[in-house]
Amino acid sequence: MSHVTDFLSGLPLCEGMSGLEVAAVAAFLEARRFEAGEVVFREGETGNELFIVRSGRIASYAALPDGSRRQVYEFGPGLLFGEMAIIEGEPRTATCSALEPSELFVLDGLDFYRLVWDHPVIGVKLLAAMGRVMSAWLDEASGFLGGLVRWGEAARKRAVIDDLSGLFNRRFLDDTMRTRFASGSGSKPRASLLMLDLDRFRDLNATFGPAAGDAAIASAGAAFGTLVRGEEVAARLSGDEFAFFLPGAGPERARELAEELRAAAEGLFLEFRAGPGSKPARASLTASVGFASAPEDAATAEELSAAADKALYRAKEGGRNRVERA
Repeated sequence: MSHVTDFLSGLPLCEGMSGLEVAAVAAFLEARRFEAGEVVFREGETGNELFIVRSGRIASYAALPDGSRRQVYEFGPGLLFGEMAIIEGEPRTATCSALEPSELFVLDGLDFYRLVWDHPVIGVKLLAAMGRVMSAWLDEASGFLGGLVRWGEAARKRAVIDDLSGLFNRRFLDDTMRTRFASGSGSKPRASLLMLDLDRFRDLNATFGPAAGDAAIASAGAAFGTLVRGEEVAARLSGDEFAFFLPGAGPERARELAEELRAAAEGLFLEFRAGPGSKPARASLTASVGFASAPEDAATAEELSAAADKALYRAKEGGRNRVERA
């Protein structure tokens, strides 16, 4: 028992305790060994034990939304973990496993409360020391947690945002339209949809190269995004195809936005080189737009998309750089 007491005396957990008090804590500890790779406990399990690392290294892992896991912290000799489970009675918030052969001292939850009940002075000192240890751990782990939050936000954006244009993607547009038309209010929904193609986009790619085409998409997306308002959705479908969903808007607002989009595309200043060493050349860009409104032109989201697409086809067949209604 003396070797356990000597080990505990130098730990922050027993800071401020007398020799007798440290010996009282040591009497409740159980030594337990874990081999490399062996799990101490898993995330979500009910916890009723506190662990102190006597030798070896224990890693703490958090599960990520994509199903993988990431190491949050590493506990070496003298560090404790698992204390929140016996204090709060909450499930384990991480998985801990041994990185190498490790020996741990284990304090059972019932023994912890017996110790606090039988020796309240020791209990106060233990809880104070545990608070200091937890504060230090949180300071070190905060960087990871902040990174995890940023990762989650970036992943959420990647799921609904088109990287090249900066607008929403088709998935988000489809979900928004489906929700709007499935509201179940009993009345026919009021909404408009605009479909837009950049005119002769293949020619621009052929003349100046794919990088110029990407730059044109990015410039158009930036310009188009400034024209929508409120809950209106601007999205890039694929290639040079864009769509704009206007919940609650009728044909008047749809035509207004369509003309603004057409003018914005025509007003873009794009300058590219046809090849290395060539002089910069101005590239003109125009757009054809077709739109449809519900309930005048369609009763469902599918019908609205089909009607707007047919109107876009007529705009292109009619000479491009123009707006047509279903």
